[in-house]
Amino acid sequence: MLKAKKKYRFDPDYAIPPGETLKEVIESLDMTQKELSIRTGLTVQSLNRISKGEQPITYETANRLELTTGISARMWNNLESQYREQLARIREREQLESDLNWLKTIPTKELIERGVMTHKKEKILLLRETLKFYGVSSVSAWKDIWEEPKVAARRSHCFETCPGPASAWLRLGEIEAHQIDCKPFDKNKFSKAVNAIRQLTVKAPDEFIPEMRILCSKAGVALSLIPEMKKVPWNGATRWLSASKAMILLNLRGKMEDQFWFSFFHEAGHILYDSKKDVYINDGSLDDPRELNANKFAAETLIPHEREQDIIHLRSHAGVKRIAHVITISPGIVVGRFQHLTRKWNQFNNLKSKFKWVEKVNS
Repeated sequence: MLKAKKKYRFDPDYAIPPGETLKEVIESLDMTQKELSIRTGLTVQSLNRISKGEQPITYETANRLELTTGISARMWNNLESQYREQLARIREREQLESDLNWLKTIPTKELIERGVMTHKKEKILLLRETLKFYGVSSVSAWKDIWEEPKVAARRSHCFETCPGPASAWLRLGEIEAHQIDCKPFDKNKFSKAVNAIRQLTVKAPDEFIPEMRILCSKAGVALSLIPEMKKVPWNGATRWLSASKAMILLNLRGKMEDQFWFSFFHEAGHILYDSKKDVYINDGSLDDPRELNANKFAAETLIPHEREQDIIHLRSHAGVKRIAHVITISPGIVVGRFQHLTRKWNQFNNLKSKFKWVEKVNS
């Protein structure tokens, strides 16, 4: 049985200027460069530069060469275009080769497994694929975006030690967020949306997630849910994609409902009260007053402070459910607050729901 032959792409590491073809043509016409200069109206110096590839063949020059040599202007234009394209490829390859070490810091294997990047055996092509994933043209551009000193995420130890996985998770969130249509951001609408979303804590994920996303998008906030990446111990992040669109990025780290909901309202606090210039990372650190304020906002939004004394003295499942019913919130969130206040981390755990990722099925 005949097998299809594997196709190989020829990608030379050199570029031939169209001036070389021009030399061959005038030789075949028994024409000197000086005569060509007279016939085309181009200076000898210009023709010399064209021969060396130092001066491009413009559309006007191509038209003159067509009249002089009988070879179509389209061919001269194509030769020029191919030459410039190949030059650009060579320069890009040289730059990429000098940036290969950076590729080692990026979790390319994990990104390929998630289906967001295509596997490439050749390192140069893999580097190019990685730059496409980040939406940048060079490693230098990546550093300008992800290593910018002003970014609040830089305060996270994870971002300092593992910028590749950290930036990859944020980028995955951005890509999903860009696909979510949002109204222009409205602080009042988002504040109302936050209050409405609190009422959703009693519902199951397949119900509350679509509703959350709709409420957020109507207020100018894209809610991205991206599985956590290795070496990135974050619960959530907030980033402004533009002056009129914000992103809340969450995962299921810890997988418990109280952690998920606290993370959402924590990030919502950043959107409502903090600057649009920074990226905010919820990594559990308490050395930034903005993170402390976001924690306070989340805690107070979920369960008012005056309820904490009642929660501390809970002794039964029925008591947990009673308080949850009164303040219209999931019992699991009440348990989470009880455990936080009393440090009794195992008590009432069976009242907390555990979330998990569900594979998307194409219909």
